[in-house]
Amino acid sequence: MSAFREIQPEQIEDNPFKLIGGDWMLITAGDTGRFNTMTASWGGLGVLWDKCVAFCFVRPSRYTFEFMEDNRSYSLSFFDETYRRVLDYCGSHSGRHVNKIERCGITPVEGSIGDVYFEEARLVIECRKLYAQDLDPSAFLAQTLVDIYPEKDYHRLYIGEIAKVLAK
Repeated sequence: MSAFREIQPEQIEDNPFKLIGGDWMLITAGDTGRFNTMTASWGGLGVLWDKCVAFCFVRPSRYTFEFMEDNRSYSLSFFDETYRRVLDYCGSHSGRHVNKIERCGITPVEGSIGDVYFEEARLVIECRKLYAQDLDPSAFLAQTLVDIYPEKDYHRLYIGEIAKVLAK
């Protein structure tokens, strides 16, 4: 039996800067038949278009990118520090070449909106995609940001309406 309880987005008590930038997250897209996950530390939570939203960034070179493109939903799974090795592994190995879930021993769960999240997470945010757009190098106001992309593989921004938040 799951220890998750549903909460409202406004009830998330975590500092989003620590939660995303420090603790990291797994971005997961697809369904239980076929999905992929990747570690990320770029994103945010907020309000846009009168909706509670979560946004994240995925490079086109990442295997998760095709799953983000092919699906209408995604999840953000956050773990306690004992799962740092899982986040390290999922951020340094491609699902194209290895079964990260099997190697890490985490348990995929079918979400309520056609997404996948992980039973071992302490916080899950299920999102319905609202918007996607590639970062445009001509819009960067600081040249040092363009320099982050020597291969010109600019991230794609995904904004999702928060459909459900699960917390332990």
